Amino acid sequence: MKSEFASFLVRSGAVRFGPFTLKSGRPSPYFVDLGVLADGEAASRLGGFYAWALLKNGLLESTDVLFGPSYKGVPIAVSTAVALFRDHGKSIRFAFNRKEEKGHGEGGLIIGSPLKDGDRVVILDDVMTTGKTKEDVLAVLRSAARVEIPCVLIAVDRLERGETDLCATSEFQQRHGIRVYSIATIEEIAESASEVGLIPEASLSSIRSHLKQYGGRRL
Repeated sequence: MKSEFASFLVRSGAVRFGPFTLKSGRPSPYFVDLGVLADGEAASRLGGFYAWALLKNGLLESTDVLFGPSYKGVPIAVSTAVALFRDHGKSIRFAFNRKEEKGHGEGGLIIGSPLKDGDRVVILDDVMTTGKTKEDVLAVLRSAARVEIPCVLIAVDRLERGETDLCATSEFQQRHGIRVYSIATIEEIAESASEVGLIPEASLSSIRSHLKQYGGRRL
């Protein structure tokens, strides 16, 4: 399934290889952008991969709500909920947040299923670069209700270090006690894509060199 996921991301342009400069200013030989998956087929397939990862890792047993942080997490949460019901007969509530609280109409920050005390909320998102944006999401969720957050599921683990020698995902886990799962790592995606000729060997070598310089230690 991981090789199929890699092919899907690369062929769709959701993972691109080449020299990029990230928002942090760090150079990168790859770029992850799930925002390009903007039609029904792509959204359906993406939701299917997230649903598979939730089931494979046994996460549904501790999930009441799928939460998609605005903005890129919104279609992820919705498509995953649809895929879980369509393919596996499991109906799971979903919710997402506004960037700013709405002061009229229904008001509030949370859209979708209202969060209740005791709800177990799994956060679904695309990547984790530093973990800072996920910390903001934790604050939003905990201001809505006394929820439990058993884990975060992302599409791609960049494997890059955060503020310490740990990779960002392990750093987040150590800081908050919340495990971060990924459908695949960038190294797995690049290797799978290289095996079927979707990227040149030079791109794979660039990623390996990049991770030697910027990669983090995993717990």
